[in-house]
Amino acid sequence: MNENYKEYAGYFKALSDPNRLMIIDMLSCGELCACVILEKFQITQPTLSHHMKTLCDCRLVNSRKEGKWTYYSLNDETMQDFQTFLKELTTTKENCICHSEGDCCK
Repeated sequence: MNENYKEYAGYFKALSDPNRLMIIDMLSCGELCACVILEKFQITQPTLSHHMKTLCDCRLVNSRKEGKWTYYSLNDETMQDFQTFLKELTTTKENCICHSEGDCCK
């Protein structure tokens, strides 16, 4: 299996939760403190921490500490890479994965 597929599958897995999708949407507006993100959800702080760890572990989101607060932002490089992958995945191309090297159907 192509290693890139494993990496991109990790992005899809991280985004498979509606709360994490909403967090990505919120962060598309810019960096946010965890406390601001938490206000939008009916979840506990440990649950938010779990979601943020999932998004940070696959590098979709960056985090930084400032005092006792944690701030989150989208990882622009990873997001651009993922968008490019999605476009390539859904676009017809000469070297498409479905083109067989064998002659089994001839």
